[in-house]
Amino acid sequence: MNYLAHLHIAQHCQSSLLGNLLGDFVKGNPDTQFSQHVSQGVRLHRFVDSYTDSHGSVIEARQLFDNGTRRFSGIALDMFWDHCLAKRWYEFHSQPLEQFCNAALEQVMNDEQQQQLPERFVTVTQAMWQGQWLSSYQHIENIEFALQRMSNRSARMARLADCFPYLERNYHQLDELFTSLYPQILTASKSF
Repeated sequence: MNYLAHLHIAQHCQSSLLGNLLGDFVKGNPDTQFSQHVSQGVRLHRFVDSYTDSHGSVIEARQLFDNGTRRFSGIALDMFWDHCLAKRWYEFHSQPLEQFCNAALEQVMNDEQQQQLPERFVTVTQAMWQGQWLSSYQHIENIEFALQRMSNRSARMARLADCFPYLERNYHQLDELFTSLYPQILTASKSF
């Protein structure tokens, strides 16, 4: 799951939206770095990532990518899951997606004022909010654009851009997988 799903899951579980966004930017024990509420959000983010990555359906989905791109398939699939959530938003939330994003931004900004945050997190999330990435995920071509942009960050990530044709080729199969996977993630996260 990527940013949109982590925010949605956080709200679903009444967890810290900030903590759930921070999950990919924080190393080590979050308890020593953040308030208890934010730290618990980081832990929920980590749980969701672990649950998703080890889910049998996701492991099978990664086999749809060739050996050269399989290493990056987890990132591509996370982006694709956000696309599926954004395009099916009303199946999972009563509030319009843009309204949810605006409310999430406000809540995250309020919580940010009380925390010392990693510089990279601040840079990425500022770009995310300003570029309205979350609502743009409704359109599959924006997933392609995001993967391309991410692949340009370093030579090590270059193959990430090559993942999009596999998403496109297997779109319906992956879309159906999301339909069964995401409710399971919501249930498991609530139990966490």
